[in-house]
Amino acid sequence: MIKIYTDGSCLKNPGDGGWAAIIIKDDESKEISGSERDTTNNRMELLAPINALKEMKRDEQIEIYTDSQYVKLGITEWINKWVLNNWKTSKKEDVKNKDLWIELYNLNKNLDVKWNWVKAHAGNTINEKVDLLAKKAASLN
Repeated sequence: MIKIYTDGSCLKNPGDGGWAAIIIKDDESKEISGSERDTTNNRMELLAPINALKEMKRDEQIEIYTDSQYVKLGITEWINKWVLNNWKTSKKEDVKNKDLWIELYNLNKNLDVKWNWVKAHAGNTINEKVDLLAKKAASLN
């Protein structure tokens, strides 16, 4: 079982942003992160699991932990309706961040992923660490 903790951060929203993931496999952890200029917090929240899942193999069981309800509900509930509605919301508007949602959807459907939501800033040490990594990445711009 591989556990992945993800987070995204924006210094201003929109503004300079960063994403990070901590990948834990066989008691070893790997940290990955990145940044973008002139972006949004939601885009960074999406890029964290996207980049982590790009490193996974098809036969691995994966659990992702995110403190973003946007990501958790988006990938586990909302996305099925968006796909059926040609990436439109119930208000017939284009899904925001459609490019990233499509990428995450394709990664998710080809892997064995269980999505978990964790409360932010509630004492989960790995979630706190990934939060700091995302903020550090955002500040590098």
